[in-house]
Amino acid sequence: MSTVRPQPYRSDRAIAQGCRVTAYARLFGAQIAIGAAAIFARFALTGTGPLVASALRLAIATVPLAALAALRGTGTLGRRAECLLALAGFALAVHFAAWLASLQYTSVAISTLLVCTSPIWAGLYEALVARRPRSRTFVAALVLAVAGAALVATRADVPAPSGGHALAGAILAASGGAAIAAYLLLVESVRRSARSGAPPTRQIVLRTYGWAALGLALASIPSGEPIPRFTDGIAWGGILAMALVSQLIGHTALNAALRDFAPSTVAMSTLLEPVAAALLAAAIFHEASGALTIFGGLLILAAIGLAAREEAFSPPSRLSPAAVVAGDADARSTPANTPK
Repeated sequence: MSTVRPQPYRSDRAIAQGCRVTAYARLFGAQIAIGAAAIFARFALTGTGPLVASALRLAIATVPLAALAALRGTGTLGRRAECLLALAGFALAVHFAAWLASLQYTSVAISTLLVCTSPIWAGLYEALVARRPRSRTFVAALVLAVAGAALVATRADVPAPSGGHALAGAILAASGGAAIAAYLLLVESVRRSARSGAPPTRQIVLRTYGWAALGLALASIPSGEPIPRFTDGIAWGGILAMALVSQLIGHTALNAALRDFAPSTVAMSTLLEPVAAALLAAAIFHEASGALTIFGGLLILAAIGLAAREEAFSPPSRLSPAAVVAGDADARSTPANTPK
């Protein structure tokens, strides 16, 4: 007669270690998926322009959100909130259009670095417009960011599909960073002014993604940018990967990481995005960066890290940009960069 052997059980410590490994893998995988957005965008741009590619990417990402809204309802937010979210959607449209356009004129490494400067832009808004005092840490971050940007934006030997326009590419990428900062500030205003509690993130992103897709679609009409041919697997593969891998999977995993790590840890992990993008671009597109570009990039990374760290430890009344982008309605002050 056969006997059933008892299965070896794992101790509580082994289970805890396994969960921790899974948590780190989720966080690291999220940053790789988000950092790969620039690579996917380059493939998408082989068959269309930045306006159409951005519009299609957002439209595809909106489909599962709309399906979820159909099941749970979209809710009502009030006229002011709806107007602010429409403006936030158009800011998101500017972010995507400017960032994708920058990838035509500068390297993936430089473009991704500069579009990740949203904590710097948000800090400037608070200092110059909202008149909130900034710390010495932020001033140091600003100095490092300016010095780093000066080094990377003025290089004439930057590898890009359209050479000779490195400064234009850097300006477009930095504009994309400023636009996503505006997006986050507008969404923050909606959350803070809600009388009956902050609206669920799915309601916010459904509206902002929809408005952004509409704005980009309308802007693409006079631009003459073509829709990729249905047989163009490279361009459609890039668009689908941006929507499904970088946006939905990447930011969903980032949201899940907020359950396992402190907000400051998730904020600092976003520094992996430009690093991952640069390494992938070097491997796939053979984009090499010079010594001065690398040094300038390190200065910008340090600046983003300082600004993100200060924001992560700001008072909890401030909305977490990571909460907006990643989809966590209750996360506390955690800056992320872009919904790439």
